[in-house]
Amino acid sequence: MNAIMQRIAPRQQDIGFIVRRLLPVRGCRHIGPFVFLDHMGPAYFVAAGTEGDVRPHPHIGLATVTYLTQGAMMHRDSLGTVQRIEPGAVNLMVAGRGIVHSERIPPDIRDSQLAVEGLQMWLALPLADEACAPAFYHYAADELPQAQLPRALLRLLIGNAYGMHSPVRTFSDTLYLDWQLQGGGELLLPAAAERGLYLFDGEVRIGDETVRAGELVQLGAGDIQLHASACAHGVLFGGAPLDAPRFLDWNFVASDKARLQQAREDWAAGRFAMVPGETEFIPLPG
Repeated sequence: MNAIMQRIAPRQQDIGFIVRRLLPVRGCRHIGPFVFLDHMGPAYFVAAGTEGDVRPHPHIGLATVTYLTQGAMMHRDSLGTVQRIEPGAVNLMVAGRGIVHSERIPPDIRDSQLAVEGLQMWLALPLADEACAPAFYHYAADELPQAQLPRALLRLLIGNAYGMHSPVRTFSDTLYLDWQLQGGGELLLPAAAERGLYLFDGEVRIGDETVRAGELVQLGAGDIQLHASACAHGVLFGGAPLDAPRFLDWNFVASDKARLQQAREDWAAGRFAMVPGETEFIPLPG
């Protein structure tokens, strides 16, 4: 099997600021339990106003994973959670049977004109957890294990790799690793049933092929080693295959299309619990 099974170029989307959307795409609807990937920024926001704020909106059947490399964002949700996230930390929001949240740019980030950049990913919850109670978990950067290898720095966000174990809550076999290589660095990637590699910066070689910044590659099985001639930074993610097909509709994920329709009707009718203290919301598309 080829080391690189598919190359995926980003599609730009405007959600109040420009993001590069990489999952899902035709031919690659998920990689392990990951069914959605947006690369946010780097983006700068004016000091006055609400440009870049994502107003309250709903989710079902998934867990969002927010990871920043620059700046900060403020998370609020219908459970009453208020949590700032900064680079190196992980926000895990479990939607289950339904949750509503907003993500806003903090005033100090606007005033300082600092860039905001990071990845927003969705994990499809296993069938047994699709309708679980919603929950929110925050893991500070210093809670996540790191390893310094020759010419490589690793931060394990989710799962087990290189003798490290992440404390981040999992629902199925999941791997999420932030890696940085210096020039001349090499890294043998950890095994997983399904794996994807995304680059923030630089480029790496896998065998005779080159992967460049902004590109997502779906990887094959077997040993895969990265080689960097100059500094490079990216993430590896994946895990066990989904336990059943999943359908995506707007912000909803479900194994049953009827559940997606019910969620649309519930949002339109105002049956979701809302974020305390917030009156704005994103209306149902269409």
